[in-house]
Amino acid sequence: MAIQLVNARRTPREETTIEPRDERRLAELAKSGDEDAFAELIRGRADSVVAFLRRMLGDQEDARDVAQLTFLRVWENLPRYDPTWAFSTWLFRIAGNLAIDALRARGTRARTLAESFRVVRGGLLAAEPEAPLRLSRDEVRRVFDACATVLSEKQRLVFVLREMEEKESREVAEIVGCRESTVRNHLFQARRLLREEVRRRFPEYAPAAKREGEEVEA
Repeated sequence: MAIQLVNARRTPREETTIEPRDERRLAELAKSGDEDAFAELIRGRADSVVAFLRRMLGDQEDARDVAQLTFLRVWENLPRYDPTWAFSTWLFRIAGNLAIDALRARGTRARTLAESFRVVRGGLLAAEPEAPLRLSRDEVRRVFDACATVLSEKQRLVFVLREMEEKESREVAEIVGCRESTVRNHLFQARRLLREEVRRRFPEYAPAAKREGEEVEA
């Protein structure tokens, strides 16, 4: 069932948004074996989970494969779901852990994809006003494909959740299973590493280097 829902092609009109309170109710019904309730939960979150995993893994087919595994894992572990948690937090924790497993299984650090100019301007180069204002989508992807390999799996997970998924630090901490201070540290390090890698590989997207002897901001 989960596989069919992930792979199904849906028009925008068919996409659904479920309120957190309703998700908890549906999750409780699904825990009792209600497959229709579980199918509705998946329909409400399938697109966002696949998009999140695509940003983590850098590949659409890998994202779909891990999304299928995510929903199967959710179904298997529904008896352990604590309704005091937001269902989306629990879901993204499972998806994030499986994404990290997939990255490690590759034997290399995968790519992080940007889906909007906001990520480049806001998440990567916000403090660098001299960066180009206009980038094509292909160019954005090329920059991220090259630069995101410097991030650890946890740094990538925190960066994607905070900057791309626009989740609050508190929820990111719950998903990752760490303190908010750790989230802030991972995010700070990820931004720093990405800025440095952009300066190294794509100097045309970074401000001109300061003169020798001047301190360069990390």
